Amino acid sequence: MRLVFIGPPGAGKGTQAERLIAKYHPAHLSTGDMLRAARDAKTEIGLKADEYMSAGALVPDEVIISIIEERLTADDCAEGFLLDGFPRTIAQAEALDEMLTKKNTPLDLVLELRVPEEELFKRLAGRGRADDTPEAIRNRLTSYANQTSPLLDYYSKKGLLQTINGLGTIDEIFTRMEGILDKIA
Repeated sequence: MRLVFIGPPGAGKGTQAERLIAKYHPAHLSTGDMLRAARDAKTEIGLKADEYMSAGALVPDEVIISIIEERLTADDCAEGFLLDGFPRTIAQAEALDEMLTKKNTPLDLVLELRVPEEELFKRLAGRGRADDTPEAIRNRLTSYANQTSPLLDYYSKKGLLQTINGLGTIDEIFTRMEGILDKIA
């Protein structure tokens, strides 16, 4: 099972990803985790990524894509993976398609966890983190919406997009996901 998991901050992607991994056992490929691991391993690409992260800048596509490409060659990805936090742009999605085409392992599905903005705002404001000010939350949600809507169109046109209603209990949301994933597992 080769999946991309898309959802805004506060949608519950982390919680649902844990449950999905426990049940279906894909390798969990979180770009944040991979960037930190590459940095800590002091790989050439990891050190390059660290230059950007240390400066508080976004890591450029070519660096992210290289890290993903390297990670997809690992043994644990042979049976499937869950990409979390990648792709974020059309250029990244096209690069991913190219990588997977070369390996003859196309994506099976793109899961979008959709939650109304008012609910996301409540969830994020309720976490009590210092960086969860109303303005910062609005900026993150706007940035997500601007980056992601082209991706949703991209994957929808390829027939890969499935949208999950992200409202309800953790169990209710996971049951909705299972209804889709059990068909391809």
